[in-house]
Amino acid sequence: MTVSPVTAVPAPGSGPVPGSSAPAVPVVVADGVSIVRDGNVLLDSVSLTVRRGEHWALLGANGAGKSTLLGLLGAVVHPTLGSVEVLGRRLGRVDLRELRSLLGHVNPRHPLRSALSVHEVVLTGLTNSVEPVPRWSAAPEQRERAERLLEMLGMGGRGGARWPTLSQGERGRTLIARALMPQPRLLLLDEPATGLDLAAREQLLDSLDALREEHPDLATVLVTHHLEELPASTTHALLLRGGRCVASGPADEVLTTERVGECFGHPVLISRTDGRWAARTQRPGRC
Repeated sequence: MTVSPVTAVPAPGSGPVPGSSAPAVPVVVADGVSIVRDGNVLLDSVSLTVRRGEHWALLGANGAGKSTLLGLLGAVVHPTLGSVEVLGRRLGRVDLRELRSLLGHVNPRHPLRSALSVHEVVLTGLTNSVEPVPRWSAAPEQRERAERLLEMLGMGGRGGARWPTLSQGERGRTLIARALMPQPRLLLLDEPATGLDLAAREQLLDSLDALREEHPDLATVLVTHHLEELPASTTHALLLRGGRCVASGPADEVLTTERVGECFGHPVLISRTDGRWAARTQRPGRC
């Protein structure tokens, strides 16, 4: 049985951010976007609106189009068909370098290799570089901001540690702090829990919950394969299968046994405890 997409959240600007009387402002609007490369359809007529204060999860199997869609939202690629507006700027009509500087994009495969300290890595978020810029010096308030972000993300006291000595989890939290230095309105997270053990994953997810509480106006989009890697603060979800949207809308309406099973092509049971989701195989005779 085909599951029709969940009705999207209210029209742009019509709903309040939780805990706020201000209208929910669209941060990203992707309208009917398709991407075709060398005859392969990577995305097929996908629409998504992310508003201020919302925290979206993009889920699907390998090759579903999650990272491709995230690349559109981050102004890394252009659609073949359809339109994308990021922070009110339409792709194709804006300086991409300027637009990317207004976004926070976290990729665990960050190219940094040199032995910078954690504090120095975070400060490179202001220069959008992987090395300190010659003759550039952070202002005292910028250094204080870096310290506050590291503290919030559970990296307090690690500012002097060198990048090569960090665990994968510590690197991930450092890169999130780095992405937040320019105070972006949109934070994009591409599989941030990749390669983490259980403790590191839980520390990361706790940090994301704390970040979202500390910055209520921030919008985030997180890509993952696994429901167990979703923070409890996730508000919305979009399921992709073969480049097409299976369902999109409030997380509790999308992340159901029926819809997730269709998305992954596998019978699953979805549960939620203390705000966190889990999935397991649905065996015959179980309900």
